[in-house]
Amino acid sequence: MPDRAHVTSVDALESFRANLIVYLSKARPTLEEVSSAVQRTRGWLENEQRAHWEGELRRRSRALEEAQQALFSSKLSSFRETSAAEQMAVQRSRRAVEEAEGKLRMLKQWSRVFDNRVDPLVKQMEKLHTVLAHDMVQAVAFLAQAVNTLDAYAEVAPPASVPGATQPAGQSPEPEVKP
Repeated sequence: MPDRAHVTSVDALESFRANLIVYLSKARPTLEEVSSAVQRTRGWLENEQRAHWEGELRRRSRALEEAQQALFSSKLSSFRETSAAEQMAVQRSRRAVEEAEGKLRMLKQWSRVFDNRVDPLVKQMEKLHTVLAHDMVQAVAFLAQAVNTLDAYAEVAPPASVPGATQPAGQSPEPEVKP
């Protein structure tokens, strides 16, 4: 049974530690970028797009009211008949309002679906971020300490054999070689 471990190289451990550091330096910013993209998308859905389609709905509703007013005025006017163009303008404006209302309904639905689908994934991502920011940093420190300990251990000389020392039971003493 050998008196000490046979440590020949800690390069593999040091290489793993270096690769772990590189991995952490790439993984954490990537997770932060993904988290930021999720927040931007949520803001885009809830703020920008909602404001856009609410504004479009108001604008299109005003255009519909104006087209209906023009059609009503032409019907009341005894001087001329209602034109097909005015009737088509009302129909076109009505379809535009319906489209804006549909987009707004769809946007509200997407907001609900987005939160329901993304929140569990965001929680998993936050757990991973915690592991990378806390546990893996400790792992890198542990690996550095292990490398230092193994380097120090490899440099320690083996204990010298003391003549006449007791041998474990069942083993015979090795013969001394005299020059």
